[in-house]
Amino acid sequence: MSDTSIGTPEQLRDPNYTPPLMKAIPLGIQHVLAMFVSNVTPAIIVAGAAGFGFGSNSPDFPELLYLIQMSMLFAGVATLLQTLTLGPIGAGLPIVQGTSFAFLPIMIPLVAGKGVDGLAALFGGVIVGGIFHAIIGTFVGKLRFALPPLVTGLVVTMIGLALVKVGIQYAAGGVPAIGTPEYGSLLNWSAAIVVILVTLGLKFFTRGMLSISAVLIGLIVGYIYALAIGMLTFEAIAGSWQNSAAFALPQPFKYGIEFSIAAILGFCLMAFISAIETVGDVSGITKGGAGREATEKEIAGATYADGVGSAVAGIFGGLPNTSFSQNVGLIAMTGVMSRHVVTCGAIFLIICGLVPKVGGVIRTVPIEVLGGGVIVMFGMVVAAGISMLSDVHWNRRNMVIFAIALSVGLGLQLEPGAVQHLSDTAKVLMTSGLLPAAVIAIVLNLILPEDLSAESTEEVSGGWSGHGEGSFERSPPRK
Repeated sequence: MSDTSIGTPEQLRDPNYTPPLMKAIPLGIQHVLAMFVSNVTPAIIVAGAAGFGFGSNSPDFPELLYLIQMSMLFAGVATLLQTLTLGPIGAGLPIVQGTSFAFLPIMIPLVAGKGVDGLAALFGGVIVGGIFHAIIGTFVGKLRFALPPLVTGLVVTMIGLALVKVGIQYAAGGVPAIGTPEYGSLLNWSAAIVVILVTLGLKFFTRGMLSISAVLIGLIVGYIYALAIGMLTFEAIAGSWQNSAAFALPQPFKYGIEFSIAAILGFCLMAFISAIETVGDVSGITKGGAGREATEKEIAGATYADGVGSAVAGIFGGLPNTSFSQNVGLIAMTGVMSRHVVTCGAIFLIICGLVPKVGGVIRTVPIEVLGGGVIVMFGMVVAAGISMLSDVHWNRRNMVIFAIALSVGLGLQLEPGAVQHLSDTAKVLMTSGLLPAAVIAIVLNLILPEDLSAESTEEVSGGWSGHGEGSFERSPPRK
């Protein structure tokens, strides 16, 4: 519901309208709160996969801190590209950019156990993938035919399935604790469960900002709980604060640059998927906030900003950016379409990114507490994919495409040893799970004919219904 005290209904639907500053700043910060946890979590996961130590006394602590800092800084920069525009770059709409979860299945194998040495290839892939993403903006509208809900729903579901393991590992004590007596202890799980319960309670029994910021508030409550039970100490928080600088500028090519075929192919394919997701977000913003369809110029500009923002982030050690769907829902809820409101939020993100002490405080969140939030977030990714799949016409053709793509993609992810004889590049691509599933689904959807025989295209309702062990009866087709 829109707030008429901010402006008239016509003004609220206008992206160029600027509400009074005292209203615009809180609304902008509200956008940041809605995306903050999701934005910094990929950096923490990549750091954990690389093997960085999480303690303030760890030699890798500055690197972890830097990744968090760049996530905030370049989310703000990319958001400014969307709201203020730079020539054809940017949609001129209230689009909030942030670090994308979609690229994690590609990034984790690239850096796994390699420490700082794995980051050069990672950021080489981010830069090239970002440039490719920007190029997609010139023809993005013509690509939608290749990505119906069958393909996009499968891809989003696979992203979530590839990441749910991370949430469980974090809740149990983190990857470094695997095999130790404390891994999976009741104490560890209790912190994650507190976060999950608080998040669910706020999400379903409150409204407005409390509901929108449910994950963030759940993490704060979990943080307090960790302090209360001794999982976290005030000395550790003080040490992290003291070991973090008050101000720091980003450093270009801090980790060097390396162009790996596996990284480039992986990031380019995911850029293709991310571009289509951005098209959906732009359409959602214009429909929800202004009651109209997005223009071709807005769609192209948003895709350009996605790519340019990611490429620039990669130069300075930031991860790929994309439009954040949760903020699309926030615009529909508030009814405030002003891009300048989101500009205020972007400036706030940039300020946070230039102050490493903010990242230092974030890093003191115990991994078990973060695990509770991650379980919710990655579970929601899977749920979003299943929701997209609900729009699929489930005939035999589409079921076969889905079955093969899911089986191969998920199977290779669960059993990476099955491709041990492939080259290192091919192994990274195949064991991500996401890439083989996406390629199989896209190719089969394009080459398998739609006009199959009546028997093979018969729509299935519930597949086969069982009547006792080993006995099956054909379910009638759905009308």
